[in-house]
Amino acid sequence: MQRRAILRRSALAAGAAAPLAAPAVGQAQSPALRWRLTSSYPTSLDAIHGAAHVFARTVAELTEDRFQIRVFGPGEVVPALQALDAVQAGTVECCHTTASFYIGKSPAFAFATGVPFGLNTRQQNAWMYEGGGIELLNELFRQYNAYALPLGTTGAQMGGWFRKEIRTVEDLKGLKMRIAGLGGTVLSRVGGVPQQLAGGDLYPALERGTIDAVEWLGPYDDEKLGFNKVAPFYYYPAWWEGAANTTFVANHDQWAALPKSYQAAIRTACAEATHWMVARYDTRNADALRRLVGAGTQLRAFPREVMDACYREALALEQETAAKSPEYRKIYENWSKARDDMRAWFRVAELTFDNYLAQASRR
Repeated sequence: MQRRAILRRSALAAGAAAPLAAPAVGQAQSPALRWRLTSSYPTSLDAIHGAAHVFARTVAELTEDRFQIRVFGPGEVVPALQALDAVQAGTVECCHTTASFYIGKSPAFAFATGVPFGLNTRQQNAWMYEGGGIELLNELFRQYNAYALPLGTTGAQMGGWFRKEIRTVEDLKGLKMRIAGLGGTVLSRVGGVPQQLAGGDLYPALERGTIDAVEWLGPYDDEKLGFNKVAPFYYYPAWWEGAANTTFVANHDQWAALPKSYQAAIRTACAEATHWMVARYDTRNADALRRLVGAGTQLRAFPREVMDACYREALALEQETAAKSPEYRKIYENWSKARDDMRAWFRVAELTFDNYLAQASRR
């Protein structure tokens, strides 16, 4: 009797244990993969470059370390501004970059980053995830053998560092400024001379006087890059980037070959890194700005005349580009409706709340 009871308990234990073996079989079927990610951002910048490391670490954790993505800095595999080309050609499996670097291929790439006088951070996120932005942009990226997702966002950016004070639109005439994306096109329409340079090239260009002004991101990064040592005037806001997404781009064939669970891990990790990046900037920019001003930086708002002139040119550029580029027009029609709808709502609650607190806290 005792023997039969022991056997019966053993059989029950074996039956209970049997389902536990299934995940081990499923895990064994998941491939061990190693990808390379090339970043467009200097390794010294722990927020914008660091977001790729947060992303890679999250992917590894979600896949029990079976999917490893190694992050390379600009120039270690390819130069910063050739990241998309490297992904398209299959030189690397993926990259972390700014899509507006590639408006020479198509002006529609600007929507993946942010366009002049466009959406703020929350609105950009809403359009991407609920307004159809990701899907529309991937119709564009597919033409370049790529698949893309937001990976990081900066919040509203600063307007950059200037060697001389800007009082009127006339002061922009002939001004050589490092500025990326369609913001550079707007600047050229008011007389400026836009330059596209990688992050690592900015300080020496400004120091030597090759350029007269530079925009990068905001106080936390700009302090690290040392722009305050060679340009005294720090302007705000970056009317060309009320928010700016950075982008994960994968080779489309490599993306399509991934197991669905790995694709889900990438989507989740991109969202995690996006929240992390903007939180890092929001919690660190204030202290960095205090230090910069305390060290002698002269903080300036762009004059209303300058903002209005650039705004008019930006609106004209939108219409002209939509008329010329079918790719741009298709995204623009969707994006502009989302912009107008969200602005109407934000005026009711978000803007009035922020404006009241901004004024009350100064009393």
